[in-house]
Amino acid sequence: MFKGKKILITGGTGSLGTALTKKLLETEVDTIRIYSRDELKQTEMQTKITDERLRFLIGDIRDKERLSRALEDINIVIHAAALKHVPVAEYNPFEAVKTNVYGTQNLIEACLDKNVGTVLAIGTDKAVAPFNTYGATKFLMERLFVSANFYKGNHNIKFLCVRYGNVLGSRGSIVPTFVKQIKNKKDITITDPSMTRFNITMNQALELVFRALNNSQGGEVFIPKLKAYTVGNIRDAVMKIMKSDNKTKIISVRPGEKFHETLISNDEIRNTYENVDDYIILEQQIQESYLKNNPNVKKSELKDQYSSDRVSLHSIEELEEILRNEKLII
Repeated sequence: MFKGKKILITGGTGSLGTALTKKLLETEVDTIRIYSRDELKQTEMQTKITDERLRFLIGDIRDKERLSRALEDINIVIHAAALKHVPVAEYNPFEAVKTNVYGTQNLIEACLDKNVGTVLAIGTDKAVAPFNTYGATKFLMERLFVSANFYKGNHNIKFLCVRYGNVLGSRGSIVPTFVKQIKNKKDITITDPSMTRFNITMNQALELVFRALNNSQGGEVFIPKLKAYTVGNIRDAVMKIMKSDNKTKIISVRPGEKFHETLISNDEIRNTYENVDDYIILEQQIQESYLKNNPNVKKSELKDQYSSDRVSLHSIEELEEILRNEKLII
């Protein structure tokens, strides 16, 4: 799938972008261009990953001219750039709009102009029935990508999305926060131990991206089938591994924070299909052709919204094993 291909990753210095880069360098890819605006992160990444196929470009997706230059001769784009911290977006809402919405449209138009073959966007559970500014901007990002397939004209290009929650252990997520608090002998801060979150590891996220790229015909939203955990159980699993006796401090819910994660809403169920690994949301315009070309895909059996309080939960022991296997606690 990647042999001889030139790939651009927007927001490529983030947790997902770094992991994707390492995984792609194991293939026969021709070139990977990392496009981001943080020179420090690029310098650090360049020091850690040394490969002659890797290129680093400073740029912002708000800058369409710079994007166009970065997209020269590119075959595949993975769009991971976003202003994505929920409280930051709540207090700087239009900055989130400029990056997540205007920036996304810049990318779509630049990819059409440069005849890119495939463009995949990284979505989020917060785009489902959005409750906060970040979620609203990512909902619009998805709609822009899906809609682009219907006005692309004669361009031989596919736009698609994947959608999932926070990757376990990613920068700024719950596990590294707990680890830091324990190491610093601070109270472990949580909002409510019964809050639930979908569990997706970095390897699962990478596999989802690869499956979507391999199986897409354009216009789909791919959503992995996952189990979930409670915030209390993931805290207990981290504490057991680290042999911690830190106290827990209950704090207020952050602005825009949801109690449970939802990956498919009730309104989306009628357009939801599935295979062994994923749910796939298909616009009505593409359902017939997609099902004809993918006989392993069938109408979803979901009867209610796909949310983290309606799926199987990992036990503390299972979470311990996952954390050890993923080497998330050092």
